[in-house]
Amino acid sequence: MLSTKQRILNASVKLFNEYGVDAVRLQQIAEEIGISVGNLAYHYKSKDAIIESVYEQVIDEFSHIFRQYLQSPELADFDQQLSLYYQFFQANQFYLAEFFKASTTPGDHTVAWQQAVNKMLLQLRSWLLFHQQREVLKPEPAPGFYDQLAQSLWMSLVFSPIFSTMRGLPSTETSYKQAVWSHIRPYFTEQGLAEYQADVVPLLSY
Repeated sequence: MLSTKQRILNASVKLFNEYGVDAVRLQQIAEEIGISVGNLAYHYKSKDAIIESVYEQVIDEFSHIFRQYLQSPELADFDQQLSLYYQFFQANQFYLAEFFKASTTPGDHTVAWQQAVNKMLLQLRSWLLFHQQREVLKPEPAPGFYDQLAQSLWMSLVFSPIFSTMRGLPSTETSYKQAVWSHIRPYFTEQGLAEYQADVVPLLSY
């Protein structure tokens, strides 16, 4: 059973996604989980305290996805990691909007997110190098090419659902993963394509 503090955070994320962080009031959060504002204030003294805890939770969830990669970097495992990314960005849509708000004095959570983004890019680049060494991916056609591919993958991972929404198209987990794999498929070797078709394609067909 979830604690009251966790229920408050979950309700806050839901409302932040629906209305935006600035528009949500403490009364709304309390009503969402059926408690009084006084009870809510017992756990979190202010809305700022809730926001800070929500941001910490977001970064913790993101870090958890990194740890999945460290455990298993194979193609099928990467596909599972894509599912985690999809679920993360769907559950925390408000966070990107908050991150892009103009600010001359970035807060701690902004710095933490910037660090997470850089780690994500490094992880993607190391994943490409790992599979190039395995001869699953072709050698770089030009120096720095896989650095650019890592950036393209990052853009697809983060912004693909938003792009679909802007175009009025549904964003599903399968379409999300297919969009990411479409960046990688042209660079598979014959060995890599065989592994992809055997281990990943069945996961994209549900």
